[in-house]
Amino acid sequence: MLVRKIFSPRRVVWYMRYELLFSVLLAVLVWVLFEVLGFQKIALPFSIAATLGGALAIFLGFRNNNSYSRWWEARTQWGNIVNSSRVLVRLVITFTDSHAHRANYDLTRSENFKKSLIYKQIAWVHALRLHLRQQENWTVLQPFLSAEEFLELKGKQNKPTYLQQMMGRQIYAAMANGTLGGFDSFQMEGQLLALANYQGACERIKNTPLLRQYHYFTVLFLYVFMFLLPFCMVGDFHKLGLKNIMIPISIIISFVFGTISKVGEVNEDPFENRITDVPLTAICTTIERDLREALGEINLPQNVEVVDGVLL
Repeated sequence: MLVRKIFSPRRVVWYMRYELLFSVLLAVLVWVLFEVLGFQKIALPFSIAATLGGALAIFLGFRNNNSYSRWWEARTQWGNIVNSSRVLVRLVITFTDSHAHRANYDLTRSENFKKSLIYKQIAWVHALRLHLRQQENWTVLQPFLSAEEFLELKGKQNKPTYLQQMMGRQIYAAMANGTLGGFDSFQMEGQLLALANYQGACERIKNTPLLRQYHYFTVLFLYVFMFLLPFCMVGDFHKLGLKNIMIPISIIISFVFGTISKVGEVNEDPFENRITDVPLTAICTTIERDLREALGEINLPQNVEVVDGVLL
């Protein structure tokens, strides 16, 4: 996620290099044809560019609004994951400790249950991050699972879902051996259900792109507009005696429309491990720190820092 307020002009130009190259070459070509070679019939009425620019602005506004909605929904779902993870760890700890008065209470068994289940929740958030970003470095889950559990998990296609299944089995095993009791499992299952719903929402965003027809026609209209713009400006600037200004003005207008289009394009997919994505690594690290701290651990992972204006 980009957190800086001011961007490097050099990086912006590099980011927009193809659109800039297209507009620069075309503007220079039109100017040479009109002013140097005398092909003045290539000049078009400016009303053409104005009409097309209005239509393009509507498409850009619609797509950018929907792109931001997708990005913000993704961030909202991960905010919900943070909250539900904290609630789940609170329920695990308080419910387990509340049965210390029972005759069959076993302190070692209860502490092992708390740590194992909470570690599985930490593994779940990291697994969901890797799953959404289509990364394969599953070894980051090893510290939170036993060797047998990690080996069992490796062969599964949807690892976050299977981790929840493992957590469900562990909860009901704790009910059977007296570590939990009464209706403890119902409230824990409620949080697991909420987490499953948040995972499903993230997968929906990941697997359902913004309607392709909006993307296709927006890009098509953008390049048609950028192509026609210098033809529509060269004649008017010539009449005004500002013939040398046509090239930079045409480039600037094309750059503005191209940048607006690019902003919407990169926000469409918030789980692609790009600098504009939802900062999943930072969020997962925050969850891990909070849950391990709830267990009383002191050696916590460092918070993810902003590097060069980017929070990953």
